[in-house]
Formats: sequence, structure tokens, C-alpha cells
Amino acid sequence: MDDQHGILMDTMNEIRLAVVCGRGREPLAVLLERLMEFTRLHFLSEEQLMKQTQFPGLDGHRARHQAMMQQMAESAHRVQHEDKVPIHPLLCRMRDGYLEHVEGFDREYGNWMNERGVN
Repeated sequence: MDDQHGILMDTMNEIRLAVVCGRGREPLAVLLERLMEFTRLHFLSEEQLMKQTQFPGLDGHRARHQAMMQQMAESAHRVQHEDKVPIHPLLCRMRDGYLEHVEGFDREYGNWMNERGVN
């Protein structure tokens, strides 16, 4: 999971660099789509591990995943289709959402899985 978290944060950094370098809407949209796909796969991996280890908070965690994916889809849509989207605040909200998820919600199941031999 930590390796996947690293890939997600690397992709967020690529998006930030694309904005800073002024690469334009199309390359940014491609990076956002990649981020969404990595995120979807990561969330599926987490949920599978939670199911395998019978983590009691699976349903709540899955609901958080769905909410994050919905927010990301809305953000990506805005970047792709709206002319004057304030990109920097949007990216900050996405980054903060990831950090809150990884440092907060994901810690909820970390000890549970470690106790069951999943590292």
C-alpha cells in the first residue's frame, strides 16, 4: 500500500509541475485521468485487503473512497470543460484529501492488518 501511496503522490507532483510549467489543459487532463485510474486501483486493492482480513470498518472506508472518487471526477471534469478553473486551489484540495486519507483513514486499518500478518 505504501508503494501505491508513493505512486499517487508522484502523480500529484507531476500534475503540479504541469500547472507550474503552463503545459495547458489537455496534458493536465491526461494526468488527472491517470491519477484517477491509479486511485481507483489503489482503493480496490485496499478494499480487497480489508475484506480478506475482515476489517470491521470496510463499509465506512469504502464510502470514503467513493466520495473521493466522485470529487476527483468532478474536478477532472471542471479542468477539461471549464475555461476559467482556478487550478491551484483545486489541486490543493485534492492533495489535502489524499494526505488526510493516507495519514488518517488508512491508519485505521494499518494496525489491524499488521496484526494479521499483512505488511
